[in-house]
Amino acid sequence: MSQKDRRGGGGGRPGHAAVFAALGDETRLALVARLSDGRPASISQLTEAQSAGGSKLTRQAITKHLRVLERARIVHGVRSGRESLFELDPKPMEELREYLDRVSEQWDRALGRLRSFVEE
Repeated sequence: MSQKDRRGGGGGRPGHAAVFAALGDETRLALVARLSDGRPASISQLTEAQSAGGSKLTRQAITKHLRVLERARIVHGVRSGRESLFELDPKPMEELREYLDRVSEQWDRALGRLRSFVEE
């Protein structure tokens, strides 16, 4: 695997590790799930959705989590009047899926070679 693959493919995108780190929090995963319906949501809407799910997070906490997701380019904010709406950008997760598919193929080949060696 090339260094470019390990870093995340270049092109100004965050590395795979940054995306994994951003997704490594239950609250951020819940925000991504909420935004995965394709409709932009305001911080107020996201706070209400989190509260309805049982966690009592403040607007400031939701904002902090959204900033982490923005730095990883998983979400981006767009202005709508006085409020910011947040939208999901699926590209970083698609890139992760492709990366994990490549790693999986490498492991499958390695295990196949091991199996052949053991069976001989």
